[in-house]
Amino acid sequence: MTATNGRPAAGSDADRGAEDFVSNGAGGAAARDDTVAAVVGQWRSVHPALDTGPMEVIGRINRCAALLQQAEDAPLRRAGLSRPEFDLLGALRRTGHELTPSELAKETFSSGAAVTKRLKQLTERGLVERRGDARDRRVAHLRLTDAGRDLVDGILPEQLAYESAVLSVVAPEGQGELAGLLAQLLGRLEGRTGALRV
Repeated sequence: MTATNGRPAAGSDADRGAEDFVSNGAGGAAARDDTVAAVVGQWRSVHPALDTGPMEVIGRINRCAALLQQAEDAPLRRAGLSRPEFDLLGALRRTGHELTPSELAKETFSSGAAVTKRLKQLTERGLVERRGDARDRRVAHLRLTDAGRDLVDGILPEQLAYESAVLSVVAPEGQGELAGLLAQLLGRLEGRTGALRV
């Protein structure tokens, strides 16, 4: 449940999940006493002449990503969805039109094989339906069923509230700055390597 202002209601699952997330080391004060700081300190003692600054950024991004994958998906788990499955459903919902499996792979930065496996599960659950191409039987066009659309629309507010609660340890202006810095980094990486794949 979320409050009317879009923030998690007091005592909600989102609130409790975010509190657990922060207390387990994802948040913290400005003092850098997290796990990455310990790793950097160890490397500095081994190689004091090396600049370990990049480790402090990349290491924290990687650590946050790993913890977020574990923590932020509680609303999705309750709906019986994994994050990659929700990303597929979300791509079909936000684009507003049918997509082929290859287009879904590009939209979700996933491999074709992974998309095929997830689509099979979502189709069996009645959340996605496929339509064959009249000109090329090898091509499938995918769209959400009514049940799939209702599921996405029902989960999204709760998922956003959960993510907002997780990020609440950072002041709103800090969140904007962080988003901008990450956008710069992502743009640089995407420009160098093309669309990322996982």
